[in-house]
Amino acid sequence: MMDSNDSALDVSISLRVNGQMKQLDVPPNVVLLDALRDRLDLTGTKKGCDHGQCGACTVLVNGEAINSCLALAVVHDGDDIVTVEGLAGDSELSELQKAFLEHDAYQCGYCTPGQLTSATELLSNKQIGHSDADVAEAMSGNICRCGAYKNILAAIQQTRTRA
Repeated sequence: MMDSNDSALDVSISLRVNGQMKQLDVPPNVVLLDALRDRLDLTGTKKGCDHGQCGACTVLVNGEAINSCLALAVVHDGDDIVTVEGLAGDSELSELQKAFLEHDAYQCGYCTPGQLTSATELLSNKQIGHSDADVAEAMSGNICRCGAYKNILAAIQQTRTRA
């Protein structure tokens, strides 16, 4: 009988994570969040509710924000993944990250990685309206227990107007 930790059942996958190709051997049932955190040591993406309801685990997959706690890693073989660690370029914070700091939009910081990755997709999506209500609706999948929504909205809108 095989042990549940037996690597003979692992599946080899390739992911482009934050611009670098990564080869991983993962069990077929491992979620993308756990592959990123436990296999690649990218712990910026947070494990919140583990049910896709809080947004703390949001990453960009091929430019689209997804809840990585709900996505099987093997389904994303060959995909381009961007985590919060990949948002800054060459050790320079992105304009959005700078705006989060300026507007104190991070509070305790637990939801911040998911907020930043979701907002990154929002800023690249020309279909989303520019009103505060439109932005709040687009960000509604990300929960902030500290209640920094006003500050998060201000940071996103500032970044949008400067772009």
